[in-house]
Amino acid sequence: MKPTLERIEPVFGNSFTIRKHTEICAEEKPNWHFHPEYEIVYISNGRGKRHICTHISEFQDGDLIFLGPNLPHLGFTQGLLEEHVEIVVQMKEDFLGHDFLCRPELYAIQQLFERSKQGLTFHGHTKWEVGQRLVRLVELSPFERLIELLGILNQLAGSQEYKLLNVDGFALEVNMQDQERMRAVYDFVEQNYQQGIMLDDVASTVNMTTPAFCRYFKKMTTKTFTRFVNEFRIAHASRLLADDHYTIAAVSFECGFNNLSNFNKQFREVTGVSPSEYRKNHKRLLT
Repeated sequence: MKPTLERIEPVFGNSFTIRKHTEICAEEKPNWHFHPEYEIVYISNGRGKRHICTHISEFQDGDLIFLGPNLPHLGFTQGLLEEHVEIVVQMKEDFLGHDFLCRPELYAIQQLFERSKQGLTFHGHTKWEVGQRLVRLVELSPFERLIELLGILNQLAGSQEYKLLNVDGFALEVNMQDQERMRAVYDFVEQNYQQGIMLDDVASTVNMTTPAFCRYFKKMTTKTFTRFVNEFRIAHASRLLADDHYTIAAVSFECGFNNLSNFNKQFREVTGVSPSEYRKNHKRLLT
C-alpha cells in the first residue's frame, strides 16, 4: 500500500488547521499518508505506536509529536482503544507569510521547524503543559488562536524535553515507487514478525534478489533489515511489558524471538535497558 497525499486546507479566516478527535479509531486498514504541512499531534493518554517512515516505537501514556513536511506516517491513534483526546495542528512553513520565520525574534522557532524534519516527540512537563494549551486552543477565537500557537511553538522551541526520531532525509529523497516498495516490506514484517522471517521471502515480495534487497534496504534506511525487524519486535514487546499478565519469557516468544537470552540482548541494544528494568521503570511512571 503506497502512502496517499492528504490534502489540507485551512477553513476560511484561518492560516492553519486544528482538529479535535475523541472517537476511538478501530479501523483495520492503516492510513499510511503524507502531506507538505508541518504537524503537531497531542494524544492525551493511552498506548500506541509511532510509525514514521522507517522509524517504529511505542508511546505508553499519551504523546506529543511534531513532524516536518512529507514524512509518511500512520495515524498515531490507530488501534488505541482507550478513551482519549487527540489534537492535530497542521501548518505550512509560510503560514504567516514568506520570510516570517527569518525574523530574529523567531530564530528559536525556525530551529524547531528544522529539527521537526527528523521527527520530534516531547515528554515530561512539556508534553502535559503544551498538551493542555493545545486542548484550549480549539476554543479560542481566530486571533487568540494564532497568538497562542506562536506561544506554543515558542515553548516547544525552548524545551529540552524532546527526543529526535531520526527520520531526516527520507521524505525528500524517496520517490513514490520506493515508498510503495518500502510499504510492502513493512506490511510483510507486520504480518510475519511473530515467526521467523527469511530474507529470501521478503526479497521476493518486492521482486528483488536477496543481495540486492539487502543493499537497497540499507541504502533506504541506513540500517540492516535484521536490525529493522528487531526494532519492530521490540516496539511490540514494549507494549506487552506494560501488562503484568505476560511473563518476560512469554513476551519474548510472542514477539518472535526464539530464545530469551537473545530477546534480552536485543531489547537492551534497542532501548538501553533490560526488559525487567523497562517494566520496573514503566510501573514507576504510573505510580
